[in-house]
Amino acid sequence: MALIVHKYGGTSMGSTERIRNVAKRVAKWARAGHQMVVVPSAMSGETNRLLGLAKELAPGTPDDAHARELDMLAATGEQASSALLALALQSEGLQAVSYAGWQVQVKTDSAFTKARIESIDDARVRADLEAGRVVVVTGFQGVDEAGNITTLGRGGSDTSAVAIAAAMKAAECLIYTDVDGVYTTDPRVEPDARRLLTVSFEEMLEMASLGSKVLQIRSVEFAGKYKVPLRVLSSFTPWDIDINEEAKSGTLITFEEDEHMEQAVVSGIAFNRDEAKISVLGVPDKPGIAYHILGAVADANIEVDVIIQNLSKDGRTDFSFTVNRNDYAKAVDLLKAKVLPTLGAAEVVGDTKICKVSIVGIGMRSHVGVAARMFRVLSEEGINIQMISTSEIKTSVVIDEKYMELAVRALHKAFDLDQPAS
Repeated sequence: MALIVHKYGGTSMGSTERIRNVAKRVAKWARAGHQMVVVPSAMSGETNRLLGLAKELAPGTPDDAHARELDMLAATGEQASSALLALALQSEGLQAVSYAGWQVQVKTDSAFTKARIESIDDARVRADLEAGRVVVVTGFQGVDEAGNITTLGRGGSDTSAVAIAAAMKAAECLIYTDVDGVYTTDPRVEPDARRLLTVSFEEMLEMASLGSKVLQIRSVEFAGKYKVPLRVLSSFTPWDIDINEEAKSGTLITFEEDEHMEQAVVSGIAFNRDEAKISVLGVPDKPGIAYHILGAVADANIEVDVIIQNLSKDGRTDFSFTVNRNDYAKAVDLLKAKVLPTLGAAEVVGDTKICKVSIVGIGMRSHVGVAARMFRVLSEEGINIQMISTSEIKTSVVIDEKYMELAVRALHKAFDLDQPAS
């Protein structure tokens, strides 16, 4: 008997029929002798519907009080789907119980809409499992020290599932989605994209951070920190598929590099449309300027991605960085109101029509000229590079959004990702 965590995305929970199929799949695993914890997302479209209602009633950039109510509202989507799944499991003849994050005590900080998990009290869940029950725990949410409901940001149910698996030392965490694994890139952009049988934790972490929508980055961080065995697979295979076949399907995220991984210089192409570039022009070129700019942005809970500072001229320089497009207006307003007046800079300008395209692969550690090859391919396609960021196993470029799909397809072909793995 093993303790297994299943996570189901919004499309998997998109209708009563799909919820019924999820219940049948979970029941199959429970009847095979496993202790089961299930973490469902809200039904597809429900979170957008709820936040749309909020926007009608209270448009504008949310302050802390506004964000608290958004979390109260958004959390109800997962509570509804969890209760419906528990009812469907009971109809399958199983004992099942659902809990909200605050009942299990998924404790978080107080960063509303972007909260981070600090600890999980799993005593209640363990007691139910020992009593033979299937436990359904809401994803995406927790509770802060003051008792406020918090949410973890979009894709947060992945993080909830992996965190619960880590806290309970589960044998495996299975992430069921509307795709059958992790691909070399998005098949909707490149039809010749291939499913990867395995991907290293480091590669998956880079892909998640660079825009791959398969897993939320914090879920991968949890998996890496606590060595949680993680598998991404499809919830749309027949629920009665042989359990041993299902347990080996999809893509396994592994923590051990093997000789087959070393054969691929690049394992995947990631991209992110949700980027915006901000440039602070004519700032004094002296120590502390980067902190002065980015410190204020960080204090506003805005994450910064690619950063570049131009060559100094006449004691002045330009400082550019990228943020999520949803944070663009807030960041620009902040810089104009609080940073520009004290900095002595000329102006703040921005561009919301950019994207980031990245190549990822642990094989890049042992091969030279990979970045140069990427730049050559983009040059041959007439694509101008605005910003560059590198690490040991990835190279990212910021380009005009209109060239994104062309860049992805060209790089996918150039690095032979359309060819079967040897």
